[in-house]
Amino acid sequence: MRWLLLLGAIGSEVIATSALKMSDGLSRLTPTVIVGVGYLAAFILLGKAIKQLEVSTAYAIWSGLGTAAICLIGAFAFGESLTAAKTVGVLLVIGGVVVLNLAGAS
Repeated sequence: MRWLLLLGAIGSEVIATSALKMSDGLSRLTPTVIVGVGYLAAFILLGKAIKQLEVSTAYAIWSGLGTAAICLIGAFAFGESLTAAKTVGVLLVIGGVVVLNLAGAS
């Protein structure tokens, strides 16, 4: 259950951040409401997840996978650049999340 809560937190944060881009500086009502609800849901779910997970691991996974997802969404949905340096950076973030999980498992 704790991993589902964390995945829900990540998904909510990614949706909210994507809506933030679409809100045009919080000037469009529907995306702005999605931003507020998404971030609220993300923090509620993250709060519930860290009751059962180590906060350092949960936060690293939440922020790392969220960052990687937003980078990919930015490139494919919003036409933002995806350079070799960005790709390497995302892979390093994902690698860091894997290392944290392996360290927490032992």
